[in-house]
Amino acid sequence: MQRFPRFELPGEFITALSSTTQGVAGQATAEPFETEISPTDLLERTQFAMELARIASEVTLEYFRTAAFRVERKNDRSPVTAADKGAETKVRQAIADRYPADALLGEEFGSVGGQSPFEWIIDPIDGTKSFISGVPLYSTLVGLTLHGAPLLGVIAIPALGELVVAARQCGAWYGQGHGDQVVQLSRCHVSSVDRLEDGLFLTSQVDNFDRRGAQEAYRELERQAYVSRSWGDGYGYLLVATGRAELMVDPIVNPWDVAAVAPVIIEAGGSFTSWSGAVDLRAGHCFASNAKLHQGALDILKPYAQ
Repeated sequence: MQRFPRFELPGEFITALSSTTQGVAGQATAEPFETEISPTDLLERTQFAMELARIASEVTLEYFRTAAFRVERKNDRSPVTAADKGAETKVRQAIADRYPADALLGEEFGSVGGQSPFEWIIDPIDGTKSFISGVPLYSTLVGLTLHGAPLLGVIAIPALGELVVAARQCGAWYGQGHGDQVVQLSRCHVSSVDRLEDGLFLTSQVDNFDRRGAQEAYRELERQAYVSRSWGDGYGYLLVATGRAELMVDPIVNPWDVAAVAPVIIEAGGSFTSWSGAVDLRAGHCFASNAKLHQGALDILKPYAQ
């Protein structure tokens, strides 16, 4: 069976974390929990999120490009497999064991309320259609919010051995490896391209623009871009965060599609918003850019935000 590498945070991450000596501020709350997260707690939760991504990735790799699963259809006709369910079950159990007071939301099994201001939002296979087609561009997403705001995120690409992780005020960190390798992550940044005519525009599924009535928005972005591709889902956002693409647009998303993505893009120096221009994980639409191209794309997309 293909294995997913183990990734380690470098000393530079610890240095960046230590510089946030006052912790990461949260909103005021009447609950009996701190309104900040300490650097130690943020480090532990970031490392734990990376471990969750590894657990889920290894489950998916047991099934990927095998005949060991069958495809079922959910109520909305979207596909789901034993790999989706098995990976999410393992991740949920790990969270319940480690942080039983935290809330949890996952694509396959819904939400579980918590008593803390933290919520884990997970999607063990983002891009199930790619997964069942044997295309190695599906991703594993692990996000954590504090009082509803993005705190940290992990995007893993199991079949390619890639991972990017970010925590608020600590930057974004990327690595790639194979098998049982132990890989130390390196800082990653968005690109410096300042014209879409020189940039790569991505989306997960072109006909989702039709479903939002935004066909003209897609055509205009495609017309302006140097090249456009449907290398989408979490992989597209990883490409933006690592400087390999400039714009990633999704007309239809759920919270589990974006909770991990938002902190990764922001900490890599990019911009992540809804089509309305707000950082809203439940808006139902989103896009990410290298920041330089964000306003131009927002001008095109905002009329179609509903």
